[in-house]
Amino acid sequence: MYKHVIVKTPGRSYVNGLTTSDLGTPDYDIALEQHAAYVEALEKCGVEVTHLPANEEFPDSTFVEDTAVITPEFAVITNPGDATRNKEIVEMEPVLKEFHETIHHIHAPGTLDGGDVLQVNDHFYIGISERTNEEGAQQLKRIVESEGYKGTIVPLKEFFHLKTGIAYLGDDLIVAAGEFIEHPDFAQYKKIIVSAEDEYSANCILVNDYVIIPSGYDQTKSKLNEAGYKTIELEMSEFRKQDGGLSCLSLRF
Repeated sequence: MYKHVIVKTPGRSYVNGLTTSDLGTPDYDIALEQHAAYVEALEKCGVEVTHLPANEEFPDSTFVEDTAVITPEFAVITNPGDATRNKEIVEMEPVLKEFHETIHHIHAPGTLDGGDVLQVNDHFYIGISERTNEEGAQQLKRIVESEGYKGTIVPLKEFFHLKTGIAYLGDDLIVAAGEFIEHPDFAQYKKIIVSAEDEYSANCILVNDYVIIPSGYDQTKSKLNEAGYKTIELEMSEFRKQDGGLSCLSLRF
């Protein structure tokens, strides 16, 4: 069960942030509405939300997930792979110190985005992507193993981040799309398969009694409901334009 969630309001500079998509420029006012709905959904899930103010200096800093990896016992401050995002961690560290005494760090030349890290029980899967390099992945693997967890490094072939195409729902059940459907590292898990046309909905988040999913993906919603999960649908259009998904917008622990 999650008790705490950290989120950060997008600033007006968000519309000029990083993206690889061709979906157009985000509408800032709509992004604020969608972010507010996201926070409301988290509160419905029964967590205490720490809501950080916008920082115009860092356009992408609403995507707080990339700044840290958090467990109940410790936190890891990452070293985001894009130079324009690197100093976001300076702002996040004092916030995490309010919750954790043990804090580790990823050090250069290692880079790591939190979006490349999936925790499944006591096992961390660490993706190597355009933002997370081999050195950063190895550093995190050593850290989690020193804390009694397991670590597996997963080089990505298709997805921007590891969690772009995979989510964990508990009870050894994952949501998988694309390269993760038949991936040998995830062969032991039960799967809800997301079709190619619904791929964006693979980035969903289990928060206590609910699975939060992007709206407009009825096939994925039906599969989750049939598996016994209650769902909350949220419109994510303005965050998708900047390569963002549901998991990107919060740190959950």
